[in-house]
Amino acid sequence: MAAESFEEDASSSVAAKEDELVISDSAQHPANLICELCRKFYNWGWVTGTGGGTSIRHGDHIFIAPSGVQKEMMQPRDIFVMDFHTRNYLRRPPSLKPSACTPLFLAAYDQGAGCCIHTHSQWAVLVTLLVERDLGKDACFEIECIEQIKGVPKGKGKQGNLGYYDRLRIPIIENTAHEEDLKDTLEGAIKKYPDAYAVLVRRHGIYIWGDNVVKAKTLCESLDYIFQLAVEMRKQKLLWAKPQTTWGKFQAWFESTTTTLPSGYHTQLYP
Repeated sequence: MAAESFEEDASSSVAAKEDELVISDSAQHPANLICELCRKFYNWGWVTGTGGGTSIRHGDHIFIAPSGVQKEMMQPRDIFVMDFHTRNYLRRPPSLKPSACTPLFLAAYDQGAGCCIHTHSQWAVLVTLLVERDLGKDACFEIECIEQIKGVPKGKGKQGNLGYYDRLRIPIIENTAHEEDLKDTLEGAIKKYPDAYAVLVRRHGIYIWGDNVVKAKTLCESLDYIFQLAVEMRKQKLLWAKPQTTWGKFQAWFESTTTTLPSGYHTQLYP
């Protein structure tokens, strides 16, 4: 009996220590923020039917919403906690499943993100289908001259956000039967488009990340607005962006290379 009592006490002590990772009176604690964000996202139609996910990195700890939980009813004790460096769980609620989004969240954290959001926004899904139909499977979503673009960061390591006249580009990857199998293609998209803070998944949704919670949420809201607007623009047969000229394509190529051109090259070709 004494041995059993000791084991129960030890188990209770471990559980209490783990709970300390997610229980806090502060509204800014990651576990409380995730629950609050998920309630908002549910009300906005982004995470219905337990879909989607949210994660926050705080120091060496990664806080992750569980899989298969009604997002509007989530509580801090439902949150998983992982060590950023070892990728081992520090807290794993026994009755819940880890999020299938976890490998993709980690890919964003490896890029320096502080928060990652995955939604099943209908507007994001529709945009991926319109791009496929009109521009092909290899095309990105591109739009320009829309005021809300100002809510999108310029890119990793760059100061400020895009401007009204800038062209927003978001890569699109193909969906897979299992969420975790998206990891390689998402990492490939991040490598190919290093300035992107989001990747669309065809017929599925979108992954968005930011330096912190506020930036990730702001980007998520801005992009959803842009996607809805883009769908409505297509109904009116309005262009998302002006067709690129030969010079525009050359500029895009040149900016993606490290080639040094001779002095005066631009004026020689385009006086």
